[in-house]
Amino acid sequence: CEPDAFYRNCIIIINHLRTNMEEQIKRAVRNLNIGYVFFWVFPAFLLGAGEFDLLPVGNLVDNVQATYYFETIGILLTALCVPLSLKLFSLVLKKKIDNMTITLALKRYVQWSIVRLGILEVAIVANILCYYLTLSSTGNLCMLIGLTASLFCLPSEKRLRNELHITKD
Repeated sequence: CEPDAFYRNCIIIINHLRTNMEEQIKRAVRNLNIGYVFFWVFPAFLLGAGEFDLLPVGNLVDNVQATYYFETIGILLTALCVPLSLKLFSLVLKKKIDNMTITLALKRYVQWSIVRLGILEVAIVANILCYYLTLSSTGNLCMLIGLTASLFCLPSEKRLRNELHITKD
């Protein structure tokens, strides 16, 4: 085997691996973007359903005790879910994902990103329901806090590369 042929074959293999990794990164970013769009579509659908009276609007307005419980649950869910979704992802990223191969790290990154958005979605949906059932602005405020927190989860290729320590050659 000639040394030139060996080096040429090594370069071909390395270029193929780079191309494959780039395709995996683009696929992961596409999946994250799709998940993020669905994350915003579901609350928008619920808001539309509430505005067109497809949800029970104002059914608990006169029930002070139910209003108190719904507001308390909404506030506590927001206070729990927002920091949990942001910090949990950071901890999982540092302790588990950083030690994996690139392919597995990309899969786990996408999975945990969706889990993070799911945690936020729980608080947002609960607060939308709280608002429409009680017509209390506390539900709206907590919903907006959750939606604002989701802006810290906005997916991009640059962010993925940065968090997974992948350099673009």
